[in-house]
Order: sequence, then C-alpha cells, then structure tokens
Amino acid sequence: MPSASPPRSSSLALTVLSLLSYQPLHPYGIRRLIKQWGKEQVVNVGQPASLYRTIERLLEAGLISVLETGRDQRYPERTVYEITSSGRETAKTWLTDMLARPANEFPQFPTALSYLMLLPPDEAAPALAARAASLRKQLEALSAAGGVPLPRVTTLDEEYLRAVTEAELTWVEGVAEDLATGRLTWDAAELIALAAGQDRAFMDS
Repeated sequence: MPSASPPRSSSLALTVLSLLSYQPLHPYGIRRLIKQWGKEQVVNVGQPASLYRTIERLLEAGLISVLETGRDQRYPERTVYEITSSGRETAKTWLTDMLARPANEFPQFPTALSYLMLLPPDEAAPALAARAASLRKQLEALSAAGGVPLPRVTTLDEEYLRAVTEAELTWVEGVAEDLATGRLTWDAAELIALAAGQDRAFMDS
C-alpha cells in the first residue's frame, strides 16, 4: 500500500522517475543509462544499495510499481519497474521546484573558505592553486565529453557545469594570485583577538 506522503525529492529519486518515464527498467538498466548519458556528473549513484533504497521508497510511495520480476529471485535487478501516474505528476512537481528555487545544499568548499584564516597565507595559496589545477582538468574532461551531436536540451546540465566550473576557476585563480602577491593576508593572533572581542560584546549585550 502506498505511503501517506511521497518521499522527499532528491537528485537520484528524480533521475529514477525521469528514466522510468521513458521506459520500464530494472535497477541495472537505470545505472547503465545514467552512465551512458553522462549523468553521473550531476547525480551521485554511489553504491548500488543507494539506488535500491531510493527505488524502495518510490515503490512504497506508489510512485513506481513492479511490472515484472525475473525467475531468479537472488538478483533484485531482475525486477522491472514502471512509473505510475502519481509518479509522473510527482516528477513534474519536483522538476519544476528544482528549476525554480535555489537549494541550500551546503557544499564543502564554501565551508572551507569560511575558515581559511586557520591556515597561514603561504599554506592557503598552494591549496587554492591545487584546486585551480583540478578545476582546469574538470573543464578539459567536460570539453572532451562531447561526442555525437545531441539536441541542446539534452546537454544543458553539461553546459551549466562548464559555466559554473569556468566561473569558479576564474575566482579561485584570482584569490590564489592575491595570496601569492600579498594583496590578501591576515594575522591569526589579530583574528583571534577580534573574535574574542566580539564574543565579549555579545555576552554583554
């Protein structure tokens, strides 16, 4: 029996519903299409268990259903799933919401930047230079990913990733240069004293 409320939206859940909108699939087929279409850059499939858990939640919510099951029950990937009418409506709702509203996903990099002052400038500079080198490799990989020409609407995710990566690379290179040239610097003792002063002011308020 379907659960009272649909599961929370996630990139993987939306991917499963979207792929099943095209055709019924078993879990192995879903993983294969994600890789064939290059979508592993935008959705974290992770271990097979994460996909199975997502499928179970969608099944319990009545968003997908079992179309058929293979004879050998030892292999859960032999179970073929199809999307339900409720699943199609839920996928459209999730998709519209993800497109319209930026999500606070709390990525690691902004967190690390907020505590950059824990490193001395001469250690922060090479760390950011190394990130810039990694970003350049990512851009090269994204550029090399283009194979058979496809309609633009099918590759908007790659286009977005290139734009975001290019923007981040430009910014990181600028900060790394400011660190290397001394335009951006700090003194740990002064920052600790400043934080202590702010803490006392807060306690006294």
